[in-house]
Amino acid sequence: MNPTLRALSGRRVLLVEDDYFIAVDLKSEFEEGGAQVLGPVPSVSEALALIAHTADIDAAVLDINLQDELVYPVADALHARGVPFLFVTGYDPVAVPSLHGAVALCQKPIDPQIVASRLFG
Repeated sequence: MNPTLRALSGRRVLLVEDDYFIAVDLKSEFEEGGAQVLGPVPSVSEALALIAHTADIDAAVLDINLQDELVYPVADALHARGVPFLFVTGYDPVAVPSLHGAVALCQKPIDPQIVASRLFG
């Protein structure tokens, strides 16, 4: 196993991504690293429902644009619970509102090792 992905071992990671292929790839890589993946969920409403009904979430990976809906309500819910998260996007980083400007951002295509190191490194 890749040593960087080992940081995921035993962690519960919420994956919010609407691109099927990216979601499946990330889920597979995270599980290979020993994470329990919550999701992937492709919408804000599904992500908020999962957060509301899940007691333990160690971290989250949030695609900014979900089916033409912005993920920021999910970010706000995670922030309120103290759950670390990062954004993934194909957009320019200036698209992130200043409220979330300090949140780590990974550009697509996503490298699961970079995601793991930014969340748990």
